[in-house]
Amino acid sequence: MVTGTVTVDRYGVMGYPVSHSRSPVIHRLFALQTGQSLQYELLRVTAEKLEEAVRQFQRTGGKGLNVTVPHKRAVCRLVDQLSERASTAGAVNTLAFQDSEIFGDNTDGIGLLRDLVVNLGLNLDSANILILGAGGATRGIVGPLLEMRPRTLRIANRTLKRAEDLVERFERMGPVTACRFNVIPVSESYHLIINATSAGLEGETPPYPAAAVSEKTFCYDLSYGIKPTPFSIWARDHGAAHSVMGWGMLVEQAAESFHIWRGVRPDTKAVLKQMSISA
Repeated sequence: MVTGTVTVDRYGVMGYPVSHSRSPVIHRLFALQTGQSLQYELLRVTAEKLEEAVRQFQRTGGKGLNVTVPHKRAVCRLVDQLSERASTAGAVNTLAFQDSEIFGDNTDGIGLLRDLVVNLGLNLDSANILILGAGGATRGIVGPLLEMRPRTLRIANRTLKRAEDLVERFERMGPVTACRFNVIPVSESYHLIINATSAGLEGETPPYPAAAVSEKTFCYDLSYGIKPTPFSIWARDHGAAHSVMGWGMLVEQAAESFHIWRGVRPDTKAVLKQMSISA
């Protein structure tokens, strides 16, 4: 009697650190919901081992990877084909291995927009938006946010040059400007403040501008945790209308990656509910 072996498609998330990631749980729920057979791994990879790790994963039959901090920009040089949104961002968070080629995409922006607009009901048309931080996460969200036609989008960063580099990259798409954390213009209130820094989580003094918050401000932290993040606590304590962590974005960007890999889009609200997180 000959018995066959069942091959399970392999996926994973590659970063440093990566042990905190909830992506394996999310993709397991997506797979159960959609009847897909796959496994999803945590892959702790340092910057100097990135190329070797990606090539090995591809060579041993892996089907796709999510890429997280600090590799979103560096992985671009390993990609044979970039999506338009990844090319615009200059950053990749999703790899798909197709035959012998690597396809790179960025699902961060669409994940954030689906959470803000669909799940949370925000109207970003003519809004004043402030993003704190100019790292890889910001690269993935500026383009999609500008497509929503805000009145202004300001990127604040500790190092002005880094924010100015992003402005130069995106200024053709809309009204985007740069400033330092300590000189954020507050002549008009911000409708949406997005925290794309990890300062509060890492014990540094958070660069949160109290004067930028009003009772009309929606504050959104790209970070997330079981307990409120330092930014979400700060926003609440300074009278923001709403203070939300990035659980919804995490699930929505994962759903877009899942769709790229498997050709089916999971029900994100069901997964958010299963994770006991309010969207």
